[in-house]
Amino acid sequence: QVQIVESGGGLAQAGGSLRLSCAVSGRTWTRYELACFRQAPWKEREFVSAINWSGANTYYRDSVKGRFTISKDNAKNTAYLQMNSLKPEDTAVYYCAVRYGLDLRMTASDYAYWGQGTQVTVSS
Repeated sequence: QVQIVESGGGLAQAGGSLRLSCAVSGRTWTRYELACFRQAPWKEREFVSAINWSGANTYYRDSVKGRFTISKDNAKNTAYLQMNSLKPEDTAVYYCAVRYGLDLRMTASDYAYWGQGTQVTVSS
């Protein structure tokens, strides 16, 4: 069983920063990939970023490239999403998700384990 707990969401002003943490517990001895998705009201869940086990490979959606940085600390089984230069359109519930595989995926259905989500609100 895998548990994921997100933290670090909250309220920020446009141009500000927040850092999300995704703590993974359970089946952590097997290499896994971790991704962040977000869902705004009345919108579908969308991919934000992903990182592989070693941290050497990362993916970002175009709208967050250059502003968001994903990283992970395997010793702590925790991943981080540093969000800078936040925009009101970044407002959403952010989810962390884990999959056991050999390649990074950007589709929500490819991830079997999900956290409960954390709200990020960016005011203009």
